Amino acid sequence: MKNNLKLFDGMVLFTQVVNSGGFTAASLVNGHSTSFISKEINKLESRLGVRLLSRTTRKISLTPEGQAFYQQCEQMIIEAEQALGIINQANTEPKGVLKISCPIGYGMSHLQSPIAEYSTLYPDVKLDLDFNDRKVDVIQEGYDLAIRATQYLEDSSLVCKKIASYKAYTVASPLYLKQHGTPLKPEDLSTHKCLSYSNLKNPTKWKFETLSGEVVQVDVPATILCNNAEMELAMVLQNKGICRLPEFYMEKELKENKVVILFEGFKQVNIDIYALYPSRKHLSPKVRKFLDLLVKE
Repeated sequence: MKNNLKLFDGMVLFTQVVNSGGFTAASLVNGHSTSFISKEINKLESRLGVRLLSRTTRKISLTPEGQAFYQQCEQMIIEAEQALGIINQANTEPKGVLKISCPIGYGMSHLQSPIAEYSTLYPDVKLDLDFNDRKVDVIQEGYDLAIRATQYLEDSSLVCKKIASYKAYTVASPLYLKQHGTPLKPEDLSTHKCLSYSNLKNPTKWKFETLSGEVVQVDVPATILCNNAEMELAMVLQNKGICRLPEFYMEKELKENKVVILFEGFKQVNIDIYALYPSRKHLSPKVRKFLDLLVKE
C-alpha cells in the first residue's frame, strides 16, 4: 500500500504539463521550475515503468500509454477536488443570495414555514423569492432552485428531487352544480362552462382514467383561460364553472365543502412537487440547507 501511494506523486504535474502544452507553460501555472517538473515526470514514468511523454526540442506529445494514463488522471483529480469541495462545504455556513422560483399557490400554502425557519437559521443569506406560475429557465435566469408542481416532469439537464405528491381534482361549487346540473361522466363536460390552466401544453384537453385503466380524453369548452391557479379557484367559488386543481390549492375549501369533487369513480391524477437545481457537483451550502428544510417539511 505504501508503494502504491507513491503512484499519485506527479499526477497533478503530469496533467498540468499536458493541459498547458509543455513544461515551460506548466511552470508558469504552478510556480515550479521546468527542471523540477521534468524530474518529477521522470520519477513518475520510472514508477509506472512506461514512457508517458515523447519529448522534442519544440514540443511534447502523449505516448499511447500516456494518453490512457492522462484520461484516468484527469478523472481522479476531478473526483478528488469534488471530495475536498464536499468537506469544505460541510464546514461552510450558507451565505450570499438564494434565488428561488415557486408556483404561487404552493409557495403561499407550504413554503412560508420553511422560508421563515431558513431565514432565522441563516441570516447571512438574502432570499430572492419569485412566486410565479410560469415555467422559468433555471440556468438562463440565474435561479439556484425552482419548485415545480407537475404531472409529468420533462427531461432536462437539471437535477430533480421529489419532495411531495398531491391529488388533482375536478371540482365545482355546490351552487354551480345546482344551477347547471352535475356531470356524471367526463363527456358531460362538453355542455358545461370550464376553467382551464393556460400554462399547460393543451389546456382544453382533459384526460381521465377509469378504475379499469381506460383513458378518456375530453375537449372541454373553456370559457376562461387563466395562467394563475388561485384565480381559477376564485372563479370556481364565484360559481363560474368547473376546474381541475391540485388539492394543495384548495385544502381549506375542500374541508369546508365549498367545492365538490367530481368523477370520483375515476382515478385521481397525481401532481408531484419537485425541487430542481442545476447540478449535484459543488452544491452550495445555501441550496443544500434549503433542500434539507423542504424534505423536513
